[in-house]
Amino acid sequence: MAARLHPSPLRAPEIVDLRRLSARDLESLLIEETAAWQTDMEWDFEKSADLVRRFVDLRALNGGALIEDGLVAGYLYYVLEDNKGLVGDLYVRRDLRTPEREARLLEWGLHSVMGCPPINRIESQLMMLRFSPDRQIPRSDCLRTFERNFMRVDLRRTVLSEGRVRRPIYTERWSDHYQDAAAHLIAAAYAGHIDSSINDQYRTAAGARKFLYNIVQYPGCGSFFRPASFAAFEAATGHMCGISLASLVAPECGHITQICVSPSVRGTGIGHALLHHSLTTLRDMGCRSVSLTVTAANEDAVKLYERVGFHTVRRFSAYVWEGW
Repeated sequence: MAARLHPSPLRAPEIVDLRRLSARDLESLLIEETAAWQTDMEWDFEKSADLVRRFVDLRALNGGALIEDGLVAGYLYYVLEDNKGLVGDLYVRRDLRTPEREARLLEWGLHSVMGCPPINRIESQLMMLRFSPDRQIPRSDCLRTFERNFMRVDLRRTVLSEGRVRRPIYTERWSDHYQDAAAHLIAAAYAGHIDSSINDQYRTAAGARKFLYNIVQYPGCGSFFRPASFAAFEAATGHMCGISLASLVAPECGHITQICVSPSVRGTGIGHALLHHSLTTLRDMGCRSVSLTVTAANEDAVKLYERVGFHTVRRFSAYVWEGW
């Protein structure tokens, strides 16, 4: 049973700044959240939980905790980056989880971020937030919502077809010196794309460099796995025309963190070929399953993943607040 912060008399529920707490206060909540990620997503959340523990103890994590009867019922944290805020996580204990508690934490977090003068945009993709297309989200006056799919393929039961590439290309394993070319590729691939509305880092090469740095260096999307990450190049020019980047989210579970091709080669089978390279490498390295996320409105991508063998196992929402 979780230890209570204040064993005597009962107090009204309140949200307190995470800087007033220690990692020990959050421990039972983080243990439950880690188990939920493992059960629901086949995802090892322990490294992310360790980062939360570390920054909470350093009094360096922006966020709040919902306290009820002396118990940490849930928490939220956020990150400020240039003119943007990112709500990184929100989790409420299973036995106390209600839309009202989740909304209360989220509203507190939004109020805190919106009160920072340089911030004019907030993004969030909260995988553990209970999904409902009709749920009421705080600050709906400046909110856009995008439905997303969490998809998974069972590599033990799926025959991975190689497909046919209708453009002369060659592929190379990922190397860090590809980052600049990949950043320009991402910006070109997502120009006018719905995903650039969800993640504004896709809109510019500078933003894409930050995105690439984050997925390589930080455990939010698992541990970056170079052996299963590939870049494709046009044979005639040597120009990069596609990437498929992978991570390990658990010892036997992989994740495709990014896959895209340049506009000039769409429909030529290069994306399928890159995905095949990543999936077969992950399978050969001992992975039994691989996951990815995709915006539901991106129907061509969803159909490609379904043809390969992916199935939607969870739905969640991406939120963007602007113009408050």
